[in-house]
Amino acid sequence: MSRANDIRHYPWAKLVTVIFFVWLYLPIAVVIFYSFNENRLVSVWGGFSTRWYTAALNNGALIDALRVSLIVAVIATACATLIALAGAMVLTRSAGLRYRRLSETVINLPLLLPEIVVAVAVLILFSRIGLTNGILRLALAHTTFCVPFAFLPIRARLQGMSADYEEAARDLYAAPFTAFRRVTLPLIAPGVFAGAMLAFVISMDDFITSSLLNTGGSTTLPVYIFSLIKQGTTPELNAISTLLILASLIIATVAFAVSARAMRRDRRDGPTSPGNKERPR
Repeated sequence: MSRANDIRHYPWAKLVTVIFFVWLYLPIAVVIFYSFNENRLVSVWGGFSTRWYTAALNNGALIDALRVSLIVAVIATACATLIALAGAMVLTRSAGLRYRRLSETVINLPLLLPEIVVAVAVLILFSRIGLTNGILRLALAHTTFCVPFAFLPIRARLQGMSADYEEAARDLYAAPFTAFRRVTLPLIAPGVFAGAMLAFVISMDDFITSSLLNTGGSTTLPVYIFSLIKQGTTPELNAISTLLILASLIIATVAFAVSARAMRRDRRDGPTSPGNKERPR
């Protein structure tokens, strides 16, 4: 890239970049800073203390809400990833498949619709069929909107993988499921992992659907945090938010490390796209 086309040399580029990141991350830094405040008043610094982390970890209602969120997120992630994997395999590995575009649109439809519309529709459906189990309602609803988030990374990984590997496995008399388990799945594992992590984070972060579908004993963590905000901001709430930020950073770091490892392996093993196949001699 020439110096004239390098965006880093545009006028005011550095200043705009600094302002952007300060505007984006300063509120998060303030939340983390005041989570160590000894004073109960958030805006008045009273000295360094970790008492609010202890209070948060000893909060029974918070632990129950976290437990519900984890159960729902794990179930929704597993179901959404399996559905997304099956859909991506069909859409990328089925030659002459009819209505391919329509099928992709149906899978990605939860991304296009407002979440409140999907939440109300699911609420009406569950009321009609008489489903009252709170955790099951949440798990089914979360699976619905997590599928496209898991589908996109998996499909991208499959599209970047040459079908020659699977054809070679079948030429060596491997059964279809054996070829998938021993060849396809290991190669697309980074995409599957990225899709699962994305679905997990989206499920843990959901508020609108969870607030409409939660019942007694099935309050998720975002809904519980919102109930605390209505009572006023406290250092305990800042401590909870800091712990969530830390958990998100750990998940993002793991996902980035897995993706980076897959990219290094791809560069080492050579291109895998059909357009870059080596010609036989």
